[in-house]
Amino acid sequence: MELIMDILIVFFLISGVFFYFVGVVGLIRMPDVYSRMHATTKCDTLGAGLILLALMLAQPISTATAKIFFVIVFIWLTNPTAAHIIARASYKTNIPFASDTEFVDHTSDGAKEERQ
Repeated sequence: MELIMDILIVFFLISGVFFYFVGVVGLIRMPDVYSRMHATTKCDTLGAGLILLALMLAQPISTATAKIFFVIVFIWLTNPTAAHIIARASYKTNIPFASDTEFVDHTSDGAKEERQ
C-alpha cells in the first residue's frame, strides 16, 4: 500500500511540475496577453493543485492536510476569477490581439463587431 501511495505522490509531483513547465513555455512563446494568460492560468490551477495534492498524500491526516485542502480550494476559486478579470480589463482597454487572431464580438447589441 505504501508503494502505491509513493507512486501516486511522485506522479502528482511530476504532473504538477509538467504543468508549471508548460505554463512557463506558454508565457514565453504565446503572442498576446490573452494566449499567455490562458497558458499561465492552467499551470497555476493544475500545477499548484497537483503539487499540493501530492503534499496532502505525503503526510498523515492532520490539520496541515486540511489547511492544504483549503489552499487548493482557494486557488481553484480565485485563479480563474482573477484571469477572467484580467482578460476583461485587457479587452476593455483595447489591448490588441495577435495579428492572426480571428475574433467576432457578439456582446454589443446583437450586432457583430469584428476586431483585430
